[in-house]
Amino acid sequence: MTSHAVEAPETPFWTPSGDSLVVKADNLRFLKTLPSDSFRLIYIDPPFNTGKVQTRQTMKNTRSTTGTRIGFKGQTYDTVKGVALSYNDSFGDYWEFLEPRLEEAWRLLADNGTLYLHLDYREVHYAKVLLDALFGRDCFLNEIIWAYDYGARSKKKWPAKHDNILVYVKNPKEYYFNSAEVDREPYMAPGLVTPEKVALGKLPTDTWWHTIVSPNGKEKTGYPTQKPEGIIRRIVQASSAPGDWVLDFFAGSGTTGAVSHKLDRKFVLVDSNYESIDVIKTRISSIKSSSNVQFREFF
Repeated sequence: MTSHAVEAPETPFWTPSGDSLVVKADNLRFLKTLPSDSFRLIYIDPPFNTGKVQTRQTMKNTRSTTGTRIGFKGQTYDTVKGVALSYNDSFGDYWEFLEPRLEEAWRLLADNGTLYLHLDYREVHYAKVLLDALFGRDCFLNEIIWAYDYGARSKKKWPAKHDNILVYVKNPKEYYFNSAEVDREPYMAPGLVTPEKVALGKLPTDTWWHTIVSPNGKEKTGYPTQKPEGIIRRIVQASSAPGDWVLDFFAGSGTTGAVSHKLDRKFVLVDSNYESIDVIKTRISSIKSSSNVQFREFF
């Protein structure tokens, strides 16, 4: 893994013949420097426009003779707070912010490429109308519902426990989709199918039941709104092949890069948040054969 200072403006910042790249940058400015038709897969998980500041703070228990927490075999511990990671998820004009970035996504997709746009109920209906106009209605492939179960439960309405992922292809006659490579899932009624099918598992539908990132799991980075690798893995497996380029320009905790690297895809991650870049660097560094990933800053 290498780290580089920004190069002269006339030098191409990224080319498809280069290494995987994590770049600290304003994503719109950076996207405009990339060559068209370069990416087989684009996955983006932009801020959901919740109107809140999203914050998550890491906690660590340290053994101490004066600690106030009692653990295994009566040993005492102090709880030490780590760095609080946060970003502002509020926009005065959300679509003035997102629309030009979606236009760049369309330009950057290869002819056989696919865009996955991850939102929730607040903005997804507006996104569907915009993407129908930008891509064409015949380029709409799916709306995936990711259902989970955690957090508070409202007593005044049905609790919202799902995200929406819109899937559009650049060319509806040429797009890449390989369901044979997708991790299968258990049958909900295994008694209704043969033992052979139970052992194999079934292909996912457009409704994905998958837990969130466990607060105590190995995946946890402490970054707000981190998405589980299982969700991104399914997307990368279906809509790209080994050696393909994957782009995520709202990189956050770097799940897209971590999954792509493990599946032998090359990737470009972009985020404007230094905390995000630090989390991604730590995460990618823990993966074997990460020496072909560059970290750079674009001004």
